Parts: sequence; structure tokens; C-alpha cells
Amino acid sequence: MLCQVCSAANSDEADYCRKCQHKLLVLSGPVAAGEALEDDSDEGFSIEEHLLERISVLEEVLRRTGETVRTVLGALQKQEESILVNHAGLQSLRDLLEEGSALSARDWTDRWDDRIEAQLLALERRDRFVAMRDRILALYGGAKRPLFERLIREAEQAFFNNEIAHGRRALEQAFRLDRANYELALFLGESYFHDGALEQARARFERLLEVKPDHHEGLVYTGVIAQQAGDDARASALLQRAVQLFPDSFLPHFALAATHAGNGDLARAVALLERAVELDPLPQAYYLLGRCCYEMGRLQPAIEALKEAVRLDPTLEESYHLLGLCYLDRQWNRKALEAFRRAQSLNPRRLRYEDLVAYLSGRGAPFPEIGSAARALVDEAESALAAGRGQQALRSYRRALDEQGDHPVLLMSYALVCLQLGRSHEIRSVTQRVLDDENASEMLRTTASATLIAALRREGNYREGNNVGHRLLREGSSDFSRSVAYYEMAYNLAEMEESLDEALEMARRSLDHAPEELRQFPLAALGWVHYKRREFDQAIDCLSRSTELGPNETTMTHLGMALLASGEEERARRVLAEARALAPGSGALEERVIELMKDSAQIVRRAARKG
Repeated sequence: MLCQVCSAANSDEADYCRKCQHKLLVLSGPVAAGEALEDDSDEGFSIEEHLLERISVLEEVLRRTGETVRTVLGALQKQEESILVNHAGLQSLRDLLEEGSALSARDWTDRWDDRIEAQLLALERRDRFVAMRDRILALYGGAKRPLFERLIREAEQAFFNNEIAHGRRALEQAFRLDRANYELALFLGESYFHDGALEQARARFERLLEVKPDHHEGLVYTGVIAQQAGDDARASALLQRAVQLFPDSFLPHFALAATHAGNGDLARAVALLERAVELDPLPQAYYLLGRCCYEMGRLQPAIEALKEAVRLDPTLEESYHLLGLCYLDRQWNRKALEAFRRAQSLNPRRLRYEDLVAYLSGRGAPFPEIGSAARALVDEAESALAAGRGQQALRSYRRALDEQGDHPVLLMSYALVCLQLGRSHEIRSVTQRVLDDENASEMLRTTASATLIAALRREGNYREGNNVGHRLLREGSSDFSRSVAYYEMAYNLAEMEESLDEALEMARRSLDHAPEELRQFPLAALGWVHYKRREFDQAIDCLSRSTELGPNETTMTHLGMALLASGEEERARRVLAEARALAPGSGALEERVIELMKDSAQIVRRAARKG
């Protein structure tokens, strides 16, 4: 019996192909000896009768198809009515909760978004598991098949019920029954990898490679995890093997390029990235190709790669910034300045409110202590954030707030994580809880207002942000509050490029009121206003003084732009390179590559699709 997929020969009793594990649906083979074919010839055959019979059959099929379509349309209409009824009920429940002040609209939206995200993740896991289920079952050859099948059914039902953790526990029990089941090892490894549990994922992928040494996903995933763990030799060996076995797959080339770049072998990295973009022209790959070329001093190939990256993804701010540096090295100052302006418009970076919160933590009335349980959750959140798992960090902070209540430091730390992840709508509700707290100190209320203004700025709501600033001026009585309010409003007016005289006056007032520890912020705002007024000498002076007090990416970038506009190209080049080094997550090249690989769900999906 031959397999209809790979043509491998199988025994007549086999249900699944011994080679590719597909179900044997079509049987084929030579006619047995002595077996004669029947003679179906009919001397009285009539073509007209045959055609009439076939037409009658087709009419019956068409009639049944029409009935099926009508049934499906009826079911769809009932489903639509049911959805409308459910939506009306949920909307009524929301209105009642808001009227009773039991729930805010923002809280409702946040919880809804989180639940949708969890359900979509469960749906993705379910679909992936269903696609692999038959192959997992076919591979089992042990003596406890009924138990194995029961665990697989239990996992499938859990995934259908959006119970991911339950489903994975059932699969782990099944895996203990069949350690050679490489399809089950693959599914578990992928599940752990996407959840950021890299050690558990690596153990499953290593087991997969013990059984199937040349498995595409096993080689790639294990290589990526080894690279993340700093085991470059192991990563290079696995990824090189993947490139040799799968020369037409994008991800092995992309991942191996990361390893070579991390070891300083940029020439080999560029060769692999050039092949990768031929296979799949992703903007992330073009960005990394441009970055490697820039590090090698090959400006023209770098410019071409980065231009292609921003063409494919016009929101890729990093590509604009690096493109500006390339233009600057080519002495194309006008193009360089335009690229930096484009990067700034995509992300008007916030001022360093982490520094502000740290400053506040040692000022004024002492904050209440954080309990041990909440402290453990905060540590967990900070570790997740450092590993790039922002959603997990948010969940840990929420659990800490549930444990500790509206602790002011926890609320502000949570708001800063939301600011970093771009969850501006959530920042509103969090900062409002601080502002509504009658026991919160003026410094804390000021910090909450400043964080809210930064979130509104990120959304482009400069006028609404200045409304918050004016309210802070009315309610605050300290120099600290006045300084923060004035430099925030000055910065927003400068971004809008209107009322620049008023913006200049606000920035000066902010500097007059600023405590010594915070002078870097109003100086940065004052310098940016001077830049917008095309007063480049004054801008350079203020921004330089600000960076001396506390350098950060935003101020250094503004200083570089001011130097470039004034004609000081060489100094501008140095300052902008320093600004790029200060950007969050932009340390060594290999670290940035790994971050992109982990964050890009599109790349990970393509890994499975191209195996």
C-alpha cells in the first residue's frame, strides 16, 4: 500500500504512513495475479440515457446544495440576532455599573481588551493543536494508549474552553508517557517559547532534536534560545545546520546572521541577511541589514536597506534614526535632519519620569511600606519587563495592586510601565486614582499629572495635556509643581509649533521654579523651544547643560538636531550616536536582533509555515 503524500510503501494493515505519519486515505497497488478486470461494455449503451441520468444526479445535488445554503443562512441570521442581543445586554450592564460608580469606562475597556487578547491566544493555541493532534496520536506506540488518548482529548477540550494552563498540564502528562513523541515536544516547546518560558521551551526542543536531529523548527528554536542564553557555539552549530538543510527558509538565515553579528563577523551576517530578504522581505530584516552595513562603514548599501525598511513599514522609527546617521555621514545634512524629524514625529519621546519617581521616593512624607507578597510580585514584574515580556509585567503589577491596594508607589510604577508599552488609555485611570486620593502628597499628584501629560503627548493630544498642566498650576502650591507644569506646557507648545513666545516664557518660568535636582527637565524644554524658534545657539547651550546634569536619549537627540541645523556636523554625529546608544533596548547589536526575533510574532509564525 502506497502513501498518497510521500509514496512510501506501507503494510496493508497500517492506518498511518510509517514515513510522514499522514493518514492513509487512498490505497493503490498493482493488480493481483490472476485477478481479471470485469468487462463493463454494454452493446445497448445509449449516450442520451447516460446524459439524462447524469443531469438528474446533478439536479439532485444542486437541490440539496440550495437547501444547505438556506439552512446555513438561517443559522447565520439567528447567530447575528443572538450577538446583537448579547451586545445589548453587555452594554446595559456596563451602563448600570458606570451609573453606580462601580466601574469606569476605562476599566471596562481594559478588562475587555485583556480578555480578548487571552481568548485570541487560546484560539491560536487550539488551532495549532488541532492541526497537530492526529500526528501526535499516530506517533504513540506505547502500552497505555487509552490513557494517552484521554489526556489528548482532555487537552483539546481545555483549549476549546480557553483553559491554556489546564491543556498544557494534560499534555505534559501525555509527554511523560511518550518521551519520543517529537510532535508533542514541538507543540509544548512552541507554547513555552511564546509565553517567554525559554528554559522549559529549550528542554522540549532539545528532546525533539534527540529524536529528530534534522527537524526544522527544533533546530531554529533551539538555536534562538541558545543564542539568548549566550551559548553562541551551540547556537551557531544548530542554525548553520538549519541553513544547510533548509536553504529556502527565511528564519535560519535571519537567526544565524544575529549570531555572526554578535560575534563581530558582520560580513557573514550581511551575506545571510541579504539572502533572508530575498526569501522574505520583512522590514525588520532590512533594518538589521542596514544596521550591519552601517557598522561596516558601507553607507550606500545601508541607506538602500533602510529606505526599503521604511517603505515596507513607515512606522519603523529606528530605521529613520539610523537613516539620518547614514545621511549625516554622507554629509547630506538636509536629508539627515528630515529623517531625524520623521523619527521624532513618530515618537515624541517622553522625559525620564523614571528619574522623577526615583527622586520623589526620597522626598516628602514617607510612603507606606509594601508588603512582602506585593514586593515579590513587583520583582516578578520587573524581571518580566527586563526580559521584554511587557504583558506579563502588567499582569504582575495588577496582582500586586490587588494584594496591596492603591499604594501610590505601585500605582506610579504601574503607570510608567503602561507609558513604556504605549497603553495610554490605561494611564488615565491609574493616574486618576492617585489624583483622587486625598491623602496623596502634592509631589505624588504632580508626578501623576506629569505622567498623564506624557501619555497624552504620545497620543498627540497636546491641548488636552496642557489643560492638565493648567489644572496642576491652579491646584499646586510648591515650586516643584509649578516647575513641572510650566515645562510640560512649554514642551507641548513647542511640539505644536505655535505660541512659541508663550512657550519660551513658560520654559523660563519652569527653570526659575525648578529645584536643583530637576533642572535638567526645564533646561531640556527651554532648549527645545529655542530649537523650534530656530535660535540654535541658545538651543545648543540649554540642551548641553541639560545633558551634563542627566543625559537621556530625548535630550541628546534634540541636541544633535540643533548641532546639525547650526552646521556643527562632526559634533552632531557624535551626539546622535550617543543618543542612539542610550535608547531603551538598543545596546549591543546581537541583543537588539534577539529582541526583534522574540517580539516579532510574524517571524515566529513564518518559521512554522516554512518548515
